[in-house]
Amino acid sequence: MTNFVILILFYVVMDRHKKARAELFSVIEGGSIFWSSEIAELGPVEVIDRIIFGHYGRLHSGLKISERLKQTGGEEVLTQITNAGAFILTPEDSDWPSSLNDLAAPPIALLIKGQRENLSSLANSISIVGTRNPTPYGLRIAGDFGVGVADHEWAVVSGGAIGIDAAAHKGCLVGEGITVAVLGGGFNKNYPAAHERLFAEISDSGILISEVMPDVPAIPHRFLTRNRLIAALSKATVVVEAAFRSGSLRTARDAAEIFRPVMAVPGP
Repeated sequence: MTNFVILILFYVVMDRHKKARAELFSVIEGGSIFWSSEIAELGPVEVIDRIIFGHYGRLHSGLKISERLKQTGGEEVLTQITNAGAFILTPEDSDWPSSLNDLAAPPIALLIKGQRENLSSLANSISIVGTRNPTPYGLRIAGDFGVGVADHEWAVVSGGAIGIDAAAHKGCLVGEGITVAVLGGGFNKNYPAAHERLFAEISDSGILISEVMPDVPAIPHRFLTRNRLIAALSKATVVVEAAFRSGSLRTARDAAEIFRPVMAVPGP
């Protein structure tokens, strides 16, 4: 078998795997330890076959997922992603952030909008998260941190929310750094809507990341699920003015569980 034929077969196999991951990504909610483990062990193509043939039955919504799979296809999913101005990133890609593999439930895939070459910046990045109702002091600190991280040529990762998240993103942009927003919903469902311009600025020079299809809305449990990504993507997490019951503390816990440093800035 010639090297050319081997290369063609390699690309055929990789294409099939990418389409299979795209299908699974479109029908399975992120954050499932069971499905992440099955896909890691068996591969996406084998998992799809097992789902279709009823291997999982009702286990972990296997029947519902099977019905959804029968109504979609890899090409259709990839077209929807492309139409949203995004691309799909999978663990088979060379620029997949390997830090995500530390999670108990690594993503099946991620949707990326923005500058792909900036994915390498995640190797040196800090997550800055906090309350949606900050004091002026908290906003100033988050913004200053964003500028400072950018000055040191590191990237800022946050969740694009109102309050501390936005201040950190904006500070990094002012410092002409690379900032990454991990969203709780799809790219076609901007949340919060007030940050449409901010998200556009981030995608122009940084990266937007989503673990759901473009038309999937942001609902409360998806914010908690995405927080593990914020924690895993960076070297450490800084929490600014988080309430006792706060999604930011969930991010801190997620970071601690995978042995990332967690730092805090209390209120004034």
